[in-house]
Amino acid sequence: MKGAGDLRPRLAVGLVFVVLGGTHGGWMARIPAIRDQVGVSTAEWGLLTSSAAAGDLVAIVLMTVLIGRVSTRLLCLVGAIVVLLNAPVLAGASGVPAAVVGLSVWGVGATFLATPVNALAVSVERSQGRPLMSGFHATYSCGMLAGGALGTLAAATGVSPGVQLALSSGVLGVLMPVTGRWLPEEAAVGKEQRRSVRHRFTPQLVLLASIAFLAAFAEGAASQWSSAYTADYLGEGAAAGAATYTCFSVAILVTRLLGDRFVARLGRRRFLRVSLVTVVAGVAVIVVRPELPYAVAGFTILGAGIACVLPALIALAGRQPGVPAGEGVSVVTIGQWPGFLMAGPAVGILAGATSLRVAVGVLALAGLGAVVLTQGVVIREDRARHGG
Repeated sequence: MKGAGDLRPRLAVGLVFVVLGGTHGGWMARIPAIRDQVGVSTAEWGLLTSSAAAGDLVAIVLMTVLIGRVSTRLLCLVGAIVVLLNAPVLAGASGVPAAVVGLSVWGVGATFLATPVNALAVSVERSQGRPLMSGFHATYSCGMLAGGALGTLAAATGVSPGVQLALSSGVLGVLMPVTGRWLPEEAAVGKEQRRSVRHRFTPQLVLLASIAFLAAFAEGAASQWSSAYTADYLGEGAAAGAATYTCFSVAILVTRLLGDRFVARLGRRRFLRVSLVTVVAGVAVIVVRPELPYAVAGFTILGAGIACVLPALIALAGRQPGVPAGEGVSVVTIGQWPGFLMAGPAVGILAGATSLRVAVGVLALAGLGAVVLTQGVVIREDRARHGG
């Protein structure tokens, strides 16, 4: 393990987060062009994206089996290579079969990469002796922002999505061999020390995974419905809807950039409670006053509250006594995945049965439920270092 003064592991792990965020933002920004290349309608494209969810499930199964049995650094590098190679393939898809393959492989690669890179982030955090997880997730957000900006520039200058992603993947791919050797190593666990998948689900990790499910549900729902709430429910138009989503996203980025300082000051359990209470407050502002200024303010507050909840949970999961960091992180990944997956459809169904205002209000229940669950979170290592 590198010492506390060595920044190379931190830079290496940060670059992998940029790879994940940059490729994601890059192809997401070009969805209209990719959809037109494939030759499908918006509704048909929405159906095609379920291929990514299927890939997510495959990756979760693979990672659950492999983590702890294979070098975490090797898993991280393999995941990064798959993501970089697949991005231009997905962006250049010109038919439904190619799009299905590209989306499926994206789901496999991105979800496969998320567990080992977060486990390595835990290792770097330990070696540096201070909270760093929110900052790592901020680099992912910066990567998404940069990828989206590059996509906007490419679209404005007539560069095809495939060429755009090939160029960005090429640049990031050149950097990976240089920094890949700086990644910290979490060696595979010896056969005699291996825990079965069933025994990996300790009561504390199940609790953290449950909070992660609720947090992912709230974040996913807000991300997918913030613009629609302003544009459609409030009738303020597409520009106002886009502005609401932008404020929500910027709040997440800014809070992640500052989050490690708050964790160091408050400790992770108190930080989780404060963050989740902020989520509830943001939802309250949105639903109590269904007007444009309050919607923008509410989603901004919600974004600030939810920004660092999952990073804090991942850091706690990676520090469980007697459990390798990768195995602990994998349990939280299993918990958060269905939250993100269910959020959009669940809010849509509830909105259809009642109203979008009522559906968004349900996010407050998710936040309150997560606040209650934090009462059972046990802080061990952080108590001594960060006032847990």
